[in-house]
Amino acid sequence: MNDSLSKAADAQGTLFVVATPIGNLADLSKRALEVLSSVCLVLAEDTRHSKRLFNHYGISTKLRACHEHNEAQLVEFVYQQLEAGNDLALISDAGTPLISDPGFVLVRTLRERGCNICAVPGPSSLIAALSIAGLPTDAFVFDGFLSAKGPARRVQLERYLAQTRTTVLFESSHRILACLMDIQKVLGNERRVVVARELTKKFETVLDGSAEELIEIIQGDEDQRRGEFVVMIAGAPKTTVGEPELEHMLTILLEELPLKQASNLAARLTASRKNDVYQLALKIKQQNQV
Repeated sequence: MNDSLSKAADAQGTLFVVATPIGNLADLSKRALEVLSSVCLVLAEDTRHSKRLFNHYGISTKLRACHEHNEAQLVEFVYQQLEAGNDLALISDAGTPLISDPGFVLVRTLRERGCNICAVPGPSSLIAALSIAGLPTDAFVFDGFLSAKGPARRVQLERYLAQTRTTVLFESSHRILACLMDIQKVLGNERRVVVARELTKKFETVLDGSAEELIEIIQGDEDQRRGEFVVMIAGAPKTTVGEPELEHMLTILLEELPLKQASNLAARLTASRKNDVYQLALKIKQQNQV
């Protein structure tokens, strides 16, 4: 292993958390290839799936399954391997591990034990979708997969009614239509929705419009109901309030909350600048103390 992959000056091994292609195999980085070829063992979400990538690049490293049903049981084995000085890698079926994929239990426990854990960044459907959606990305909310059941999913969608940030979700092929229909029911047709399908793959498509428009397109084209989906929802319009209304809100909040907590909550509720709200809250508090 070259200098870029060398461990700290101790005998403990390193667990490399490696991002792998989300579709196009050419997206595997040189560093990721180097790591996967050099470690003693690769922990993979589905070894059968990962063998395609390994065969494509001629990687001969041994694979062992590590998924949500067995990762807790693998902690001791992985810990012992690292303590023995062996380097291991963790990969998911596609993209960056732990992002709506297994590995959290393993990484958290190993970190608590002081193990060496190193990220080898690369493909992520979440970031890839945001980069081409044309929606604001200075702040966004990622909620992974919503509930598979309609009533629970609609309840979850209600939390985006006042959400001003872009929302990013993952969805499966057999639920994409139901998800969009629930978006329409809960959030209406005023929000722009972008659906990215099969990113980096041969049949990649990106659709955007209102929920109603996307439902019509996807209902009319069976191909648009195949593959893996990233669903992005534009945030609610930011509302502004005048200083009298803001002052009234802060006066009430300051009766129950500390200064900083009251100002932060008022800023969130009114989509106002935090510092401006804090200064007004400070002024109100000082006046009330006179």
